[in-house]
This record gives sequence, C-alpha cells and structure tokens, in this order.
Amino acid sequence: TSLEWFENSARYMGQHPLQLTFNLMTRSKRITYGNLAERDPELVERVREWWCAEQGAPGAKAPIFAPFTLRDLTLPNRMVVSPMCQYSAEEGIPGDWHLMHVGARAVGGAGLLITEATAVCAEGRITHGCTGLYGPEHVQAWRRITDFVHAHSATPIGIQLSHAGRKASCSLPWEGDRPLDGETAWPTIGPSADAFDADWPVPRAMNRADMDAVTEQFVQATERALEAGFDLVELHMAHGYLLSSFLSPASNLRTDEYGGDLEGRMRFPLEVCRAVRAVWPAHMPLAVRISATDWLADDGHTAEDSVHLSQQLSEAGCDLIDVSSAGNTPRSEPGYGRMYQVPFAERIRHEVDVAVMAVGAIQGWDHANTVLAAGRADLCALARPHLVHPHLSLEAAVEFGQDDQFWPPQYLAAKPSPAE
Repeated sequence: TSLEWFENSARYMGQHPLQLTFNLMTRSKRITYGNLAERDPELVERVREWWCAEQGAPGAKAPIFAPFTLRDLTLPNRMVVSPMCQYSAEEGIPGDWHLMHVGARAVGGAGLLITEATAVCAEGRITHGCTGLYGPEHVQAWRRITDFVHAHSATPIGIQLSHAGRKASCSLPWEGDRPLDGETAWPTIGPSADAFDADWPVPRAMNRADMDAVTEQFVQATERALEAGFDLVELHMAHGYLLSSFLSPASNLRTDEYGGDLEGRMRFPLEVCRAVRAVWPAHMPLAVRISATDWLADDGHTAEDSVHLSQQLSEAGCDLIDVSSAGNTPRSEPGYGRMYQVPFAERIRHEVDVAVMAVGAIQGWDHANTVLAAGRADLCALARPHLVHPHLSLEAAVEFGQDDQFWPPQYLAAKPSPAE
C-alpha cells in the first residue's frame, strides 16, 4: 500500500498541506482519524477544521457530518446505507420486511439510503426473492416505503435498478445460492453465450432487439422510481450483472460493435445510462455503481478502464460513481481487507471530475472519517455496519456531539443535551 502511494504521489501534490500530511500518514490504513486523534489531537483538529471549512460546513464535528449536495439533493451527512439484497420479496413486491429494514436505517439518521438491487423485469431478478420495479403493484409497494422514510426521517432514499443477466435465476443465499433448475428456473441473457461458471446455464447472447427491450425496461423502471417517490436512481453496473458483464472482457466475448475494445464494451451500458438520464428529472441525481476491477492478472476489466468509464458516465449525466469491484468471473482474486476498494475510488476522484462514493469493508465512522479527510472519496457506503447498527449515524452524532442531525421525536430521550 505504501509503495503504491509513493509511486503515485504526484496525484496528491494539489492537496492542501494538512490534507496531504493526513493522507500520507493514513496511507497504510493502520493509522486512522480516530487513533491519530488519540496520539495527536491537535493535528487531527486542524485537519478537521480545515476540511470542514473547505466543505462549507464549519459546524461539523467530524468529516462525516459535512452535508453533501448532488444536483438539488442535499445529504445531511456522508454515511450511506449501501444497497443490500434482502431476498424477501414476493413476485418482486417489497413487503413488511423491507419497510422495517429500510425504515429503521432511515430513522437511524443515514445521510442517504439506497435500496437493494431492484430488477427492471421479472427475468432480471437474481432470485425469486428479489425486489422489482416493473409493474404498478411494485410502485405502490415502494411508495409505502418512501412515504414512511420521508415522513419520519431526513434521509433521502435512492433505488438501485438492476438486471442480473447471466447471474439471474438463482436460489436464495440461505438455500444454496446456486442456479435454479427445472420448472423453477427461467432463461437468462448476457452479452455472450458464455456461462458464469462451469455448472451454470449458458445465457442467450443478446441481439439488438434484446438491447432495445432492456433499455426500455430501465427507462420504464426509472419513470416508476419517480412515481414511487425516490430521490435518486442508481444504475447497477457492477458485480457481474448484465450491464457489468458487458464492460468486462472476461464476460463480453462479442465481436460486433458491442464487444472488443473498451469503447465497444462500454457502448451498451452507456446507451442505458443516457436513456435513463433523459427521463430522470434534471434536478435529481443519477448514480452508477461499477466494479472498478475484475481482480484478474490477465483479461479482466481494470482500474485504468474504470477511470475512462467514469469519465464517460459523467459525460452521460451521471453525478456519482459508486466504486465497488469484482463479480464478473469466479476467477477473481480480490485483495480483501479493511477499506480494500477505497484506492480505486480515490484514483477516480483524483482523475475524473465527478463525485465518488467508496464502499467495501468500511467498518464504521472512524474509517469513513479517514477516507473523507484524506480526500479519497466524497461519500462512504457502509453495508454490514448498518445491519448490526441501524442507527449508526445517530450513534456517531452522540459520539461526536453533533446536535444538528435529525432525531425522530420518539427517540429524543436518547439525544444528549448540549450540556452533556
């Protein structure tokens, strides 16, 4: 990690001396905002004061509490509930579980909440338990959830729109997480007639008519997202699902204009992005989750590819790049560890003029403060921490004495007074 930092040190030369110092000191991930504050509280306080002032939030007691604006949407803080599939829908319809899951985390004060991967058509579901947004019944069910979020929290809510492609038609994770067979299975599609793994079904290679149909499904789902009351749309171009599989040479074996070099592989995902942007209101933000690398030594999608992809997505109207990784092939060998995907987000943030969200083993507000103060990302998405701590942002507000975050009146007894 340190070697990579010094090999690319030129990218940090534009940083303020305080931020550069903090970035250098935290490069190995062993030193964080929190443990450095224990050793040198004066330095960390100077970093905080400078960074928060730069963000126009001098009252923020920690970087996570600086508001962030995407188009006309302002997030009250920078800790985001990452999309997490719950596999608990009936015919794509979210129910009481989803109301509880989403509602609890919104009431818990998150800066933004993005729903699980939600299919744009029935065949685009990962499992039969995945949510959808392809009919009026889905709009009505999601509206129940967004109305609750807007009525009882200050948390904006986004929806992640997805098509699972060749990774569709699977059993639930707790039922084996394997491809379905027999009458329970449904046909899958992909950029090429190439199975995800040896024992997976071979998808049908998409033709032009398929691409037009899928694009229209994304467009209609986006229009339904507006009707359902969402504040943001995120397109799922990660983890080996349909749009992601077009981007990677490990899964896209086409020889026409939608395959081959990076320009060809990006063509269809960018067409979808432009079509969605055209119908999503201009004042509302559009995000895209990408897999920044396939973690392959030879034929995969690379971090360099993702820099170019992010530039193209930005030009197509994307406001936020959500930087994940892997999922296109079982041959991937991710370098797991704390904040292991943050370097990919950092590179995109330094090389492309677009907002960036880091995700992946960001284990709490200390990691998030570290990432933000070092200039590695604009937002931090946390998944597992929000599963066990649905009120994570309110817990952080108590920890740092940040008294301007929204508290539900039912929970005000837990909010410390300024004297405390």
